[in-house]
Amino acid sequence: MTATERAVELAIAAARAASDLKAQEIIALDVSEQLVLTDVFLIASGTNERQVGAIVDAVEEALYKLGSKPVRREGKASGRWVLIDFGDIVVHVQHAEDRVYYALERLWKDCPLIELPEDARGGDGTADDE
Repeated sequence: MTATERAVELAIAAARAASDLKAQEIIALDVSEQLVLTDVFLIASGTNERQVGAIVDAVEEALYKLGSKPVRREGKASGRWVLIDFGDIVVHVQHAEDRVYYALERLWKDCPLIELPEDARGGDGTADDE
């Protein structure tokens, strides 16, 4: 079993919204084989708490336009690691420092990456991205 077309569509829309706000290192993981609760984890980083909050707002707005509302949201008040559960996908927006520390990509390394379009990948955190 792989991620549904709807989950991939939502992941790409969320990634584009995050990328538009200069999120860094955006990746999408197909977790459908390991989890029954969701198909895709989308992970993105922000450089500060304000940016993390703005990315979260943009992702929610983009997915709302596609008819998807969050089932649950956690962590927005602190702005360090915000988890937004849309059912088909779970979006993790992390402060760059927390992303390195928690290393979700390493925890889910057995899950295949979903290819994101160039305009949905964000920056890689280097000065060339600015």
